[in-house]
Amino acid sequence: MVTQHLKETLDRYHVGDKIKQLRFRRKMGLVELSRHTGLSPALLSKLEHGKLYPTLPTLSRIAMVFSVGLDFFFADERQKHTFSLLRKKDRLRFPEAPELDHASFDFESLDFLATDRKFNAYLADFRTVPAAQLHVHQHPGVEFIYVLKGKLALKIGAEEEILDAGDSLYFDSQFPHGYSRLGSKPCSALVVTAE
Repeated sequence: MVTQHLKETLDRYHVGDKIKQLRFRRKMGLVELSRHTGLSPALLSKLEHGKLYPTLPTLSRIAMVFSVGLDFFFADERQKHTFSLLRKKDRLRFPEAPELDHASFDFESLDFLATDRKFNAYLADFRTVPAAQLHVHQHPGVEFIYVLKGKLALKIGAEEEILDAGDSLYFDSQFPHGYSRLGSKPCSALVVTAE
């Protein structure tokens, strides 16, 4: 049983509203969130409407789906930082997908320290990939690419665009798309995704 004082304390954080906000931002229904978390849609609905308070393990499962930390749910909105600085030396580099034999690119997140991001920004270094081995993927939202150097082939659906340094492209990332460097010179781009 939650005492009135504890209820008032917990309600100040609006955890249920924050779960719903994350879900809506991803255009995700309760059933889909249920599949990702292993929690029932009924339980998730009660959490969102403030009828139940989540345990930390339950909240951790929800947080992982949306790539946020537990602090997202308990941060005082008035004390949020208005900026987040990430030094080059502190960035981490990852392949497109570790399980791929022929990854198209390596990337570094440029904004992973920022909380409650409205978009995601990456620095990508592209590799040359034979057409037969090109990894095509898709994700909700939109994507913006600005080529910093080199020449990039970008396949979107059945179309292929060639981008040179200084070219940019904005597209609906729900269409299957993949990337490949053209030529032997290094190719890198700023990539921004948003849902």
